[in-house]
Amino acid sequence: MTPDQAAAAAKAHVLRLGGAFAEDPLTLQRARRLGLSGWAYYVAARGGALGDVRADTVAAALGFIAPDAVSDGWDAAVMVLPPSRIAAEHLIECARWGAERLSTFPRLARLTELCQRVVLAAEPAGLPLFAAWRAMPLPEHAPGGRAAILLHLLREHRNAAHLLAARVSGLSPLEAVIAGPEGEAGAVAYGWQPPYPKVPPLVRRRLWADSVTDRIAGQAYEVLTLTERAELLGLLTSVTALVWPED
Repeated sequence: MTPDQAAAAAKAHVLRLGGAFAEDPLTLQRARRLGLSGWAYYVAARGGALGDVRADTVAAALGFIAPDAVSDGWDAAVMVLPPSRIAAEHLIECARWGAERLSTFPRLARLTELCQRVVLAAEPAGLPLFAAWRAMPLPEHAPGGRAAILLHLLREHRNAAHLLAARVSGLSPLEAVIAGPEGEAGAVAYGWQPPYPKVPPLVRRRLWADSVTDRIAGQAYEVLTLTERAELLGLLTSVTALVWPED
């Protein structure tokens, strides 16, 4: 298993596990306690790791969300709390979710060790949002919390790599979303307005972008031996089954 193959094989697990806490009802309750709408919280919670910057800077870092939608959420959030505070609250929820959902995983320590090595080995150049999240101070966390935070960081790393790859491939952010698995539904969810581009001319560039994403993300997996890469994939598969046993 090459580093590129490891990144590709881990993709589904990393995206699902790393983002699960953000959809948890208790996380959404925190948004309401902070006095934020769901959208304002989502934008500021993700972009807030960058600090108290302008909305257009956040839109550039998030990439796949329509700039006007980012501005709407960001501007609403900064009227209530500093975005850096919102991001810190988001990380607390990540640790809380991990403590609740991952602490019973039998090989939690090994999962944490391997994920941490990949996260620390990741090159942040060209990936500002990932770099910002990796530099965030860690909240206090019980067993499982550290693993959840690392999975969140791996997800941000993958997303940032994909944004870079999509732009290199010649895809605009909207084109990358439209050509992706969610298609027009994803475009609507991310605030893009029609008319939308046709998908068929974009497919080849999207496939190339996916391959480049694996190459960029895979560089971090070079820190693991071939055996360790296979081991990490097995651990990710097992912990996914633990969190969603009904699948």
